[in-house]
Amino acid sequence: MTALPARDYAAFLFDMDGTILTSIIAAERVWAAWARSHGLDVDVFLPTIHGKRSIDTVRGVGLPDIDVEAEAQRITLAEIEDVEGIEAIAGVAAFLATLPADRWAIVTSAPRALAEARIAAAGLPTPPVMVAAEDVQRGKPAPDPFLLGAEKLGMRPQDCLVFEDTLAGLQSAEAAGMDSIVVTATHHQPLETKVTGVPDYDDLRAIRTPEGLLRLQRTRS
Repeated sequence: MTALPARDYAAFLFDMDGTILTSIIAAERVWAAWARSHGLDVDVFLPTIHGKRSIDTVRGVGLPDIDVEAEAQRITLAEIEDVEGIEAIAGVAAFLATLPADRWAIVTSAPRALAEARIAAAGLPTPPVMVAAEDVQRGKPAPDPFLLGAEKLGMRPQDCLVFEDTLAGLQSAEAAGMDSIVVTATHHQPLETKVTGVPDYDDLRAIRTPEGLLRLQRTRS
């Protein structure tokens, strides 16, 4: 059992896919169909889609003679329509319910419409603050998304704790000067990181300190 961060925070910032909900089955259905339509090796391509904006994934493939923005939009619309199999990560609903509304945000690489569709499909609450793909010019692993999340909450970056599941997201948080927790619920193999990992939220709670900060604790020793 790895130790949780030994300090208190003003706010928590959560990635979405793989962190508060699992949409891997739905996402990979859509992306696999797109990859096959462009003659890509699906098995090689699918591991590259997680943790990044759709437009960055499409651009990174380097296909000739395609409209990157149009292709990314087409994928997003397909993903909004396909939410079958999306589920909340264990314990996250109860965990989020304990957080003050002005102390947490979702910072996702998904477009806002897709994020809202997946959050609803998972039965989770609409976040008080959200940073989505279209809100930044540079997506993860650049620090911009998490910096904007802290700004929207009125918090200093160094006073925020990030919950993530991908290496790109952890790199983004580190570049923003934030501590991180890696949620491993959807991982099939260990992520190469020294960041503290938790399987889900069943063993976590957040308590308010006398100073009004948030302290992450385990419910079981």
